[in-house]
Amino acid sequence: MAEERSPLPPPPPPPLGSEHMGTVAALPTAADIQSAVASTESRFRVRRLEVSDYEKGFIGLLSHLTICPPISLDDFRSRFMEIEALGDDHVVCIVEDTEQGRLVATGSIFVERKFVRDCGKVGHIEDVVVDSATRGMRLGQPVVGFLSDHTRSVGCYKVILDCSPDNRGFYECCGFVQKELQMAMYFNPLPPSS
Repeated sequence: MAEERSPLPPPPPPPLGSEHMGTVAALPTAADIQSAVASTESRFRVRRLEVSDYEKGFIGLLSHLTICPPISLDDFRSRFMEIEALGDDHVVCIVEDTEQGRLVATGSIFVERKFVRDCGKVGHIEDVVVDSATRGMRLGQPVVGFLSDHTRSVGCYKVILDCSPDNRGFYECCGFVQKELQMAMYFNPLPPSS
């Protein structure tokens, strides 16, 4: 029987104490995380979303996160082209299981151009999800690393995200620290979850 291996080495411990409040920990780069994944689990490939990913279950993967009814290939292509037209200001990352030919994790980043901080830029991470069948394999870390590395490469002064309290520990292991409070206002009633 083959011994099971963890795809990544243990994450660094989260910062302790109030001396770290309001500071941003050094995030591992996507290359660091990709290298760790590649060295132990070569079947997973981290990359940008492609039109062909519709057939590899992208919409179904998003349904592990929130309400995401099926959409047609034409609707997918149309939205993909809108996002693609934004270039590096909106990037969707995926993790593909190359042995099974399906997507197992995703997340997105969009870049906000600001007037503050000398016309600085901020990256916003959204929609990070790992397929329930592959949770526990640390496939969310390469997604967050890829997105964080992208924001660094386009000159953002910070990257932020909102998450549930249940996911706080995961993001702390990725180098994030809690800062402030999330608020939301929905303009359309949400359909009931199913």
